[in-house]
Amino acid sequence: MLEFVLEYRTTIDRITDKRKLGLGEYELDDEEWMLAKELCDVLKHATMFFSCSMPNLAMVIPAMDHIDTTFTNCIINKARLQPAIHTALGLAKKTLNHYYSLTDLSNIYRCATVLHPRHKLQYFKQAGWQPEWITTAEALVRNQYTTSYRSHRIPPDGALNDGDNSASAHQVCEHTQILVAD
Repeated sequence: MLEFVLEYRTTIDRITDKRKLGLGEYELDDEEWMLAKELCDVLKHATMFFSCSMPNLAMVIPAMDHIDTTFTNCIINKARLQPAIHTALGLAKKTLNHYYSLTDLSNIYRCATVLHPRHKLQYFKQAGWQPEWITTAEALVRNQYTTSYRSHRIPPDGALNDGDNSASAHQVCEHTQILVAD
């Protein structure tokens, strides 16, 4: 939306011309247009992560990490930002951290990230998570498997159609080892 507004600045300036339509109170001055451009640039970079693939549960933590890193880098390089944008990024980062902390209330985010074929435990290592947190993420997946799936039997390869349900829980455990490994 902000990109659209910037693209049609000339038209918007004409519409908000005080003399013609009486919408002068909505007219943006050059400084406000510059703020809109800076904000658009920051948000475009922060949200670029979402344009690469279909969002899913396993992407919540990496997406929040990406946005947090983008905001942090912009705040650190504050010399090139207007004070209003710098303040807005600080508030956005505080809000993001609030919601990020809520992911700890549900194990599903970490389990989904650990089980995602592209991420596994390696994601957390590359993201600089503390070793105890990585161990906890792995333990959450293993505990979920033990409590919810270990007793379930799955058919061996090719047996889905012939009704043979003789696969052992050991096979499932070996499969889980592969999923979690980095």
